[in-house]
Amino acid sequence: MTEVKHSTFTLERQYPVPPARVFAAWADPAAKASWFGAADHELDFRVGGHETNRAGELAFTAEYHDIVDAERIVYSGALSGPAGLATVSVTTVELVPDGAGTRLVLTEQGTFLDGHEEPAWREQGTGDWLDKLGAHLGAHA
Repeated sequence: MTEVKHSTFTLERQYPVPPARVFAAWADPAAKASWFGAADHELDFRVGGHETNRAGELAFTAEYHDIVDAERIVYSGALSGPAGLATVSVTTVELVPDGAGTRLVLTEQGTFLDGHEEPAWREQGTGDWLDKLGAHLGAHA
């Protein structure tokens, strides 16, 4: 029997650098590869561009739909594994000036298929790579 779960989560992080620096860490392929952690990473960061991340048997592909320099990134993505398609999602990343730093607000709306991934796993993993982004920004301050 097939199973479909829908889930939305929002994560926030504070970074002690301006929004332009946070945005650059998403937009530059080398910078993103250093904090995102995928073994095999390709990035074409533009509206209509694609991103592919592969780690072991997992593959995540995304398409960028909206990019506003230093303010907003919207993309849709699909995660597949050995059993096939696991999730399809839409993610919005907002970069809000906060004093001398940035408040990042990430909202993801996901469809989780046949128990191949759970919403809580996705939220935890996304939080982990946002923390890695913070470490990257701190190391390159």
